[in-house]
Amino acid sequence: MLVIRNLRTGYGNLEAVRGVTLHVEAGEVVALLGANGAGKSSLMKAIVGLLPPWGGEVRLSGRAITGEAPWHMISHGVVLVPEGRHILGDMSVAENLLVGGYHNPDRQLAIGEVFERFPILKSRARQPAGTLSGGEQQMLAIGRALAARPKLLLLDEPLLGLAPLIVRDVLRVVRDLRDHGVTVFMVEQNAMATLGVADRAYVLETGEIILEGRSEDLVRNPEVRRAYLGKGYKEVWE
Repeated sequence: MLVIRNLRTGYGNLEAVRGVTLHVEAGEVVALLGANGAGKSSLMKAIVGLLPPWGGEVRLSGRAITGEAPWHMISHGVVLVPEGRHILGDMSVAENLLVGGYHNPDRQLAIGEVFERFPILKSRARQPAGTLSGGEQQMLAIGRALAARPKLLLLDEPLLGLAPLIVRDVLRVVRDLRDHGVTVFMVEQNAMATLGVADRAYVLETGEIILEGRSEDLVRNPEVRRAYLGKGYKEVWE
């Protein structure tokens, strides 16, 4: 579904993404792991046109979308849940979901499905989004994206700052989306939790891919365990 070849981008004279090549097959959950500042969010922004590519290519289902405007991506079925959530705090939960589903003619049905996935949002439907807890705001950010019925869902640090129970809920939704045919590409620092749900993963370091493989192989890779998982890595699989 998604193919990236030799993608480069950055800020001013700083190259944040240095010739990244990767792919995401339809129906997969693929993770991009890396420390803070590795270039993960910059790559996400380049995919959806929020950061102009300096070189390389982005293709979606065989079609070149390199450098297209962000507002075109929704028509391609690509939706980004940005780092930091960026919900519309002065608007209600329901209004945020309506904004997310603006281009979806079946948005009311999609919003109903969001409420089924996140029942707490239904009970908060008329509440200003800015008054939600951090975990509830992350649920709303994901729900807003789902209201658009994406084919490819991009998640940028979806677990950042969440309590363990909320992390579990978010990962449950990611698994469920995959089971229902939604392709997910997620950027995360929480490698232990992410490798437990992803089919495959890439490791990004200083803007370059240094490792790739199936999750069960990476979780046993000594370099990955030492850098990202620590002593608790067995909790993912055992």
